Amino acid sequence: MGKYLAKRLGQSLLILLGVTVVTFLLLFLLPADPARQIAGRSASAATVESVRQQLGLHLPLWEQYLRYLGKLLQGDLGRSFVQRTEVGELVWSRLPATLLLMAGAIGFELLIGVPAGIVAAMRRGKPTDNAVMIASLVGVSAPQFVVGILLLYVFAVQLEWFPIGGYGTFAHLVLPAMTLGILGGGWYGRMTRSSMVDVLRQDYIRTARAKGAAEQRIVLVHALRNAFLPLLAMIGIDIGLFMSGAVVVESVFGWPGIGQLAWQAIQQVDIPIIMGVTLVSAVFIVAGNLLADLLAPLVDPRIRLR
Repeated sequence: MGKYLAKRLGQSLLILLGVTVVTFLLLFLLPADPARQIAGRSASAATVESVRQQLGLHLPLWEQYLRYLGKLLQGDLGRSFVQRTEVGELVWSRLPATLLLMAGAIGFELLIGVPAGIVAAMRRGKPTDNAVMIASLVGVSAPQFVVGILLLYVFAVQLEWFPIGGYGTFAHLVLPAMTLGILGGGWYGRMTRSSMVDVLRQDYIRTARAKGAAEQRIVLVHALRNAFLPLLAMIGIDIGLFMSGAVVVESVFGWPGIGQLAWQAIQQVDIPIIMGVTLVSAVFIVAGNLLADLLAPLVDPRIRLR
């Protein structure tokens, strides 16, 4: 276990190092001039050159990268060109909202997708199975903004059960998390069905039935536990995806997450924020996949991490 963990941590560090290279090169690939953005459009050429010297943009590329990497190791993500604020402060201020939305979305995905997949697997080849698969296809194909607006219209405007938008209470979380849950639940339903169909054909399931075990116990204890491994991998991926921000959903519901911050930065060509959000998202993607791998033996003791 310790050897495997050290190996995976080493791989993760290499991946993150590669991400830092890509994000650093982003500074030179975008047409915006950092020195000009900081100095202002009306600044003189001498002022812009002075800012460029202060930023170290006159140094060789490799030396600039080493300085950039050194600041990252100290937790310094840079300073926003537009908002004149430390990027780390901006990202961390949005992190609680993003974490909350991520947890809610994954919860709804599992709540919608797993029962639907189990029902489809138990009714394989029957109308119920076809109905669940069609519903899951509609779920994964529907645009996020359409689902979000429909939920707002029904539950916020017509029924007035939830607020139209904002952040701060559990009621504010339900609709944006449900929107993402409906969209992701289709994938979880299809994956659960596929895994359950495969597991239900195994010899140990037939043995349990021959011994007279209750069907509910066979499905929920014996079959689902083994069918859950692919879902665990999907959860690890979703942690990273949601941490990078569900931009459309956050915009529809006015949710102050990292995705909204990144979208604003893209519109304003605020390069440090774009770089900072990309790095934070990469960290969570790597951490999510690592966490899924480490939890796999707890779900299935037959798995050995080497």
